[in-house]
Amino acid sequence: MESFRDIVDDAVQPPRTGDYVAGRVVAVDDDSVTVDIGCKSEGIVPIAEFVDAAGDLKVVEGDEIEVYVEALGADGAEVKLSYSYARESSIWREIESAYQSGGSIEGKIIGSVKGGLKVDVGVPAFLPGSHVDIRPHGSLERYVGDQASFAVLKFNRARGNVVVSRKSLLEKEREAERGETLKLLEEGVILEGVVKNVTDYGAFVDLGGVDGLLHVTDMSWGRVGRPSEVVSSGDQIKIVVLKYDADGSRISLGLKQLSPDPWSTVADRLFPGSRVGGKVMSLTDYGAFVEVEDGIEGLVHVSEMSWTGRIAHPSKVVSVGQDVEVVVLALDSDNRRISLGLKQATANPWEQLPIDHPVGSRVTGKVTSLTDFGAFVSVAEGIDGLIHISDLHWTRKLRHPSELLEKGQEVEAVVMSIDIASERLSLGLKQTNGDPWSSMESSCRPGARVSGKITNVTDFGVFVEIGDGLEGMVHVSELSRERTDDPREEFKAGQEVEAVVLQVDPREKRISLSIKSLLSAADQKEAGQYSGETVTASNTSLGDLINKELAKSADVDASEDGEQD
Repeated sequence: MESFRDIVDDAVQPPRTGDYVAGRVVAVDDDSVTVDIGCKSEGIVPIAEFVDAAGDLKVVEGDEIEVYVEALGADGAEVKLSYSYARESSIWREIESAYQSGGSIEGKIIGSVKGGLKVDVGVPAFLPGSHVDIRPHGSLERYVGDQASFAVLKFNRARGNVVVSRKSLLEKEREAERGETLKLLEEGVILEGVVKNVTDYGAFVDLGGVDGLLHVTDMSWGRVGRPSEVVSSGDQIKIVVLKYDADGSRISLGLKQLSPDPWSTVADRLFPGSRVGGKVMSLTDYGAFVEVEDGIEGLVHVSEMSWTGRIAHPSKVVSVGQDVEVVVLALDSDNRRISLGLKQATANPWEQLPIDHPVGSRVTGKVTSLTDFGAFVSVAEGIDGLIHISDLHWTRKLRHPSELLEKGQEVEAVVMSIDIASERLSLGLKQTNGDPWSSMESSCRPGARVSGKITNVTDFGVFVEIGDGLEGMVHVSELSRERTDDPREEFKAGQEVEAVVLQVDPREKRISLSIKSLLSAADQKEAGQYSGETVTASNTSLGDLINKELAKSADVDASEDGEQD
């Protein structure tokens, strides 16, 4: 007699070979997995079909799974099942359904192949490079490892061929988002977006189906060297819509506009004379730009970098990124300009100079350069004083300072004047010694006999060097007792002569000499009338004699003009 169980079992249609049936895992062993599919005998699946590529076992007791019946054993023999075959068949059914309905399947990008990427959707699939993204950029390798949804472009189960697309799904999603975003778009609205791409001139931000451009000039109130310094791909940021076309084809975005413009209130914090810290942001041939606040930059002109040095280029003083202390010289907030000074943050050595070296004091320094008009001498770091050629020697007539000085020579000089405003220091070399002309009247009195070498012969007289650069002049009327029409006939440059001092004029720096008086004294001596101490000299000065000669010449010219008339 049949039992109730046998009657029920006979009423249920038993699975057949080739069927796909549901079952429950009842045991997991080292080599196999036992599955109850409702037969008198339980089915066996090789354990290898549940091990993934990483070697992990993906089944536990109690799991409900679908299996494929490969063979039913007779008389209670073992039932052979396949989990992988059933799963693959299910996947192909999903692929076919997605293809027919325009739906999607899930998968993971597991590697790159020629022309695209390899995707695991349960079975191997190919993702063409052109279907990876709406705007593919960069290497496709960066997508490897991504889990995503894909549309099925085509498939062939017999050949195991599946071609999928990520781009088509993204376009559908983007189009749906675009409609919602366009409803929100208007100038001044604040939105959230994701940075999609960073370029040299800005960044493209996805607002939700619509891309907008965040230009580098709208990223920060301050200077931005590169957009990548502010944002990176994938960043989620808040931005404000600055401008947009009605169709959403062109959208301008702003980031800095979300914070107050620092220039609008800069006058409340900075003013001429303010001392502030800052960072050097960039260098030009004419100066350095220094950021003193976020978004506030000022220019330190090259002329405001040093009190004393002549700066060839700002890079000789500062470098990009350097922290500096500066003083505000001028502020024009309307035109966004600040003039800064670097040297003003330190003491002005020119203001200290009169204290350390007052006028009249002596200084020692090295000759730094020679020019046609004088010599420059270093008296302090960065401060050179000028010894004019006229202040090099009391009596010598120098054609060039190199006749007396050379570069690098250490000299002592007297401070003549200091002009702080013009940054000029005048020095004197000859002033370190007494003026020989001041003692000339006592050392070279009228009547004294002198000797020297003729330096120059002119129509109106002869110049004689009588020592240490001092020259005296023998007027043509004092050359001889006889009238001399042309001194060049009797005297030559270089000739040694003796003369008597007639007059010394220290103010005009003139010495009048007479050779005629010397000859007269010799005659008196021969006649026994000369004492041998001094010779009584004429009080007529050299200037008077020259003026007389000029007057004579004028009278002669006037006479000749009258005769011609």
